[in-house]
Amino acid sequence: MKPARRVSVNPKGPVLIEGPVEIALDDGTTARSERFVVAVCTCRRSRTYPWCDTSHRPRERTAPSPQDRKT
Repeated sequence: MKPARRVSVNPKGPVLIEGPVEIALDDGTTARSERFVVAVCTCRRSRTYPWCDTSHRPRERTAPSPQDRKT
């Protein structure tokens, strides 16, 4: 019997799977990673899908501090 893989699900982020990992994609191809932990994208915003590239994180713009603003 093969050892079980540990999978961690984060509702606001990727699914983390202990590797190595092989993923069957919708188009019939297979993506494989030999890393010890793999972040699998669940939002489909990743440019490196099926691997997560943190595109799910909200982008926040910060205003420059008053001393950095030119008057």
